[in-house]
Amino acid sequence: MKKSHLIGRKLAAFAVLGAAVVTLNAQAADDMKPLRFGVEASYAPFESKSPSGELQGFDIDIGNAVCAKLKMKCVWVENSFDGLIPALQARKFDGINSDMTITDKRKLAIDFTDPIYTVPNQLVAKKGSAIQPTVDSLKGKRVGVLQGSIQETYAKAKWATAGIDIESYQAQDQIYADLAAGRLDAAFQDAEAASKGFLKRPQGAGFAFAGPAVADDKLLGSGVGFGVRKNDKALKDALNRALKELKDDGTIDRFAQKYFDVKVVLK
Repeated sequence: MKKSHLIGRKLAAFAVLGAAVVTLNAQAADDMKPLRFGVEASYAPFESKSPSGELQGFDIDIGNAVCAKLKMKCVWVENSFDGLIPALQARKFDGINSDMTITDKRKLAIDFTDPIYTVPNQLVAKKGSAIQPTVDSLKGKRVGVLQGSIQETYAKAKWATAGIDIESYQAQDQIYADLAAGRLDAAFQDAEAASKGFLKRPQGAGFAFAGPAVADDKLLGSGVGFGVRKNDKALKDALNRALKELKDDGTIDRFAQKYFDVKVVLK
């Protein structure tokens, strides 16, 4: 046999072997158990879509890192924010990963992992408006909040009862659009979402934070975690182990530095 023919056969064999390895790797990835996360994807920098339609953001990075730790395949299921808890209970996905703050009210319906991070909550309004997060300042004003959010709960409990007009929206982008168009006087959300998702974008020109951060442990909670179904202890424990490892090795801190201007990760 000519040497050139032998080399050709060897190369062909390597090519077949390489193709087999690629096929096995792809099959192994397909065979991985899925971990389905529910997400409302219009809340940058936590979760949003790139121009090509891919999910991106702080929570998305954390979720993908958790899936890698658990050797599971991340599957993202989009849902309106106010419908995330009912959809979780209906088993449309396994966990909620969508900047959902842990509160006593929510803990009546679902369980949560340990807190991962916390972000202050602030109003946004036109520069020079003199709006503050107080009843007297907000009288006669229209304030936009995300439906099902802790900001909606707080605004309805503290401001709507005093006659202030609270407008609830299914998506954060809709709030920013109405604020920019003058149909709202202010928007109430967490500060990083407002900064990255609105104030630092062309749409947010002429707007700024209005007054100091609003704090209320009972209504606004004390940290964000993954939501899981009641009594799903095995998944909750696995998620907590993965999250602790990602905190301990600095992974979540690195994600935070990529997206945020302030320290948010809870130890």
